[in-house]
Amino acid sequence: MCGIVGYIGKRKAYPILIKGLHRLEYRGYDSAGVALINSQGQLNIYKAKGKVAELEAFAADKDTDGCIGIAHTRWATHGEPNQVNAHPHYSESEELAIIHNGIIENYDVLKQGLMQHGYTFRSDTDTEVLVQLIEYTKRSTHLNLRDAVQQALNQVVGAYAIAVLDKNNPDAIVAARKGSPLVIGIGDGEFFLASDATPIVEYTDRVVYIGDEEVVWLQRDCDPEIVTLSNVQKTPEIKRLELTLSQLEKCGYPHFMLKEIYEQPRTLTDSMRGRVNVDLSNIALSGFIDNRERFLSAKRIIITACGTSWHAGLIAMYAMEEFARVPVEVEYSSEFRYRKPVINKDDVVIAISQSGETADTLAAIQLAKSKGAFIFSICNVVGASIPRVSDSGCYTHVGPEIGVASTKAFTAQVVALTMLALCIGREKGTMSREQYLHIVRELGQIPDKIERVLGQNKRIADFAKTFTYAQNFIYLGRGYNFPVAMEGALKLKEISYIHAEGYPAAEMKHGPIALISQEMPVVVVAPRCGTYDKIVSNIQEIKARKGRVIAVVTEGDTQVTAMADYAITIPETEECLTPLLSVIPLQLLAYHIAVVKGCDVDQPRNLAKSVTVE
Repeated sequence: MCGIVGYIGKRKAYPILIKGLHRLEYRGYDSAGVALINSQGQLNIYKAKGKVAELEAFAADKDTDGCIGIAHTRWATHGEPNQVNAHPHYSESEELAIIHNGIIENYDVLKQGLMQHGYTFRSDTDTEVLVQLIEYTKRSTHLNLRDAVQQALNQVVGAYAIAVLDKNNPDAIVAARKGSPLVIGIGDGEFFLASDATPIVEYTDRVVYIGDEEVVWLQRDCDPEIVTLSNVQKTPEIKRLELTLSQLEKCGYPHFMLKEIYEQPRTLTDSMRGRVNVDLSNIALSGFIDNRERFLSAKRIIITACGTSWHAGLIAMYAMEEFARVPVEVEYSSEFRYRKPVINKDDVVIAISQSGETADTLAAIQLAKSKGAFIFSICNVVGASIPRVSDSGCYTHVGPEIGVASTKAFTAQVVALTMLALCIGREKGTMSREQYLHIVRELGQIPDKIERVLGQNKRIADFAKTFTYAQNFIYLGRGYNFPVAMEGALKLKEISYIHAEGYPAAEMKHGPIALISQEMPVVVVAPRCGTYDKIVSNIQEIKARKGRVIAVVTEGDTQVTAMADYAITIPETEECLTPLLSVIPLQLLAYHIAVVKGCDVDQPRNLAKSVTVE
């Protein structure tokens, strides 16, 4: 969950590393550090608690010379966030420096063994254990750095992406990964290294994605060399980046989150491009077409995901059971992988992950694959781990999502899953041709309808100020919009630090109604669809107890609007597509409440964008 960046070439490394850390700060911002080998062969490490700006201030009067270096921005796992625990870490001799993303599960056993050999430790991290192990291996076996890293990692249990410097070899960086992402950027006589492509795109569009259990030797003026932990030589496969530099800028918006909310009409159009035909009469998903029989013969579909992606999976459950008439289970990846699930060879397992690197989801599909299930992934990042190990999949193509709280990735996941449900239902004959055509046409109109919802942003910002006092919120929805209620509550929790819970509206009277008072705002997702009358009754129960209601309603609604304290309208659409519209006001509401409270919207405390550790 940390950000890694490295450089070796002819340019000064420090400015490249610092700029890279700023681009990666959404992955972790508890502390930051940099290691550089200068022209005199000195290995200098500078670290600071807090964000990258704190590191810049600390290093302002330091020697930042050198054309080779590694840098890191941390989301703490082992050891509290402070300067000592920040990366990079020296080895005992201070000849080696390491940065690391992941968790070394057997670090304590390794640490005890190293202490018996006289090694001492400055920090509380598992990472320092790793660099000491590499140094011990290098010295005791007289291996070069690459071979020492390879041998040391064969003793490690856990996940890692690492980069290592050796002051005695100032022309090389050694990197390796297992379960945590790492990518090499190939320039003109130079290499860039990062945990994702965001720091690289400014300098090159040629990249190599490092595979699991691969060790990479990056030497100045030489081609990259890759070898597996089992000593198999690999040929680097160079790919082209789709990412552009403009996608990484705020473009005049005060926060990335607001920019990404406003990008949704375009990103959903991009997600549908080439899949929904121009006359809105058909959907073609290559991942479905190429594996048609696996989907049509599936006795069950299992969706596995975490966080916001799990909410997208719940919406897909409603659509797939309605259109395809196939049983669907939606599982938290972290629970699925540990509860000895029953998985059959005729199951289809759908994994959803924005980053494609979510550790629990990756482990869940590896388990399912070992049982013979067919794995289909929905991800945003091309070349990520989850799509690479899947049998097939669908990229959402929304571009980088920098804000930690997911917005455009969520709606794109819902679109991809809805298109898949429609494809299965059409081919199985479990939905009529007329129903299929109507929903496809409605889907094509969703981007324009989101634009209409975004037109209410100023009004939402105005009344959001009223609710900054609140310590708790309840979000209610039914059917397709029950997951939207949970997603809205999650957004509020993530960025405003207000406790919020999403419930099925009918469950309110089974406990949560006890909380209703003038001090408890209730957000009700109440579009005019199948359960509208039931939602009206729920709102009447809330108002009878003096609750304050914010309602999301269909344009032209008068009944709920009259009862609610505040009403936000969405255009009318098919019930299965209402989540794509109803979630937009909830994203904006959470955003504006957080802004008024003075919270760090893009980098909320304790959170990181890509959860690559358990």
